[in-house]
Amino acid sequence: MKFGGTSMAGTERIRRVAGIVKRQQEAGHEVAVVVSAMSGETDRLVNFCREANPLYDPAEYDVVVASGEQVTSGLLALHLQALGCKARSWLGWQLPVRTDDAHAKARIETIDSEALLASMAAGEIAVIPGFQGLTEDNRVTTLGRGGSDTSAVAVAAAVKADRCDIYTDVDGVYTTDPRIVAKAQKLKSVTYEEMLELASVGSKVLQTRSVSLAMKENVRVQVLSSFIDENAPAADTLPGTMIVSDEELEGLDMERQLITGIAADKNEAKVILTRVPDRPGAVATIFGPLAETNINVDMIIQNVGREHTDTDVTFTVPSADLDKAKSVLEEQQAKIGFEKMTTDPKVAKISVVGVGMRSHAGVASTMFKALADRGINIQAISTSEIKVSVLIDADEVELAVRVLHTAYGLDGA
Repeated sequence: MKFGGTSMAGTERIRRVAGIVKRQQEAGHEVAVVVSAMSGETDRLVNFCREANPLYDPAEYDVVVASGEQVTSGLLALHLQALGCKARSWLGWQLPVRTDDAHAKARIETIDSEALLASMAAGEIAVIPGFQGLTEDNRVTTLGRGGSDTSAVAVAAAVKADRCDIYTDVDGVYTTDPRIVAKAQKLKSVTYEEMLELASVGSKVLQTRSVSLAMKENVRVQVLSSFIDENAPAADTLPGTMIVSDEELEGLDMERQLITGIAADKNEAKVILTRVPDRPGAVATIFGPLAETNINVDMIIQNVGREHTDTDVTFTVPSADLDKAKSVLEEQQAKIGFEKMTTDPKVAKISVVGVGMRSHAGVASTMFKALADRGINIQAISTSEIKVSVLIDADEVELAVRVLHTAYGLDGA
């Protein structure tokens, strides 16, 4: 079981979490719980580091920011004990959770589960701080923002859990954002691949890294809401969303839709370079320097060259990286040879995701026609095996999501 920062924000919410955990144990399960820091706590700790030394040592930064989860793991164990449960906390170094030495963005390598399993078998609830681990030379590490989801999946894999329940501030994965489309339907189940695509194109339910780890280790993940009444039924009986393999999904949901979900991401900015010389290696001179500066390029369009002399190149970058991208490209203008750079921060990416695309034609054309009928202009297109994404004006996001939700028959009854 994993509880995020909003679920752990204060004594009353931690007490409610303890009640949810206790019910799972009473239902006959051996339980391990992974917790995040209280909502806002990690930001507060990060600011302390910046105030102490703007050029902070990443290893000491990890010592400071890992303390948030240490507090909540101890508090949850205390609340469980107050409810009459046997419970103890296991810090990252006590298991240990071994990671590489990339401080502030470490990756989990192994988790020693022997003592943990023995404790759980003896009826003790294990409370584990997410987001933290230990290097080979025993320095504390953290996994990067959102790392507690990854910790939970890794612990579930290490103890060979039946499933990993991730409690969050939503009660499942929806066909789209219910705040945009009131008729959005909660999905009973989605595949790892679909969840990866949805997470990468704007759905904030789960962190991408945790989904890819669940897929690799074949951990069944369930997304549930922690904001439930005191006397609510146990998680097994609540209709969350199960994230499973393709094979298991076929058995779980025979009547699934062709399209699983529609995601919108306003964190996009468009860059157009005009009159780039049309020669071998020209594109590498654009994207090489951006990659070296850790700027992720998403959608790319290269127009047909003008009589094989020059071409226009359009691409998108995260909004937060637009100024950095402009600076890098301006520095490289002479080498790249473009005439002019135009940027547009007011764009958004709309994506249609579903494994059904593999076996059905016409998914993209339905999208293009539905948008055209409402006068929504498509500025760029990118596709994968189970996803079609288009770039549109940011002001048209809500309309586009509603139009597509209806076009693919996702509005439900």
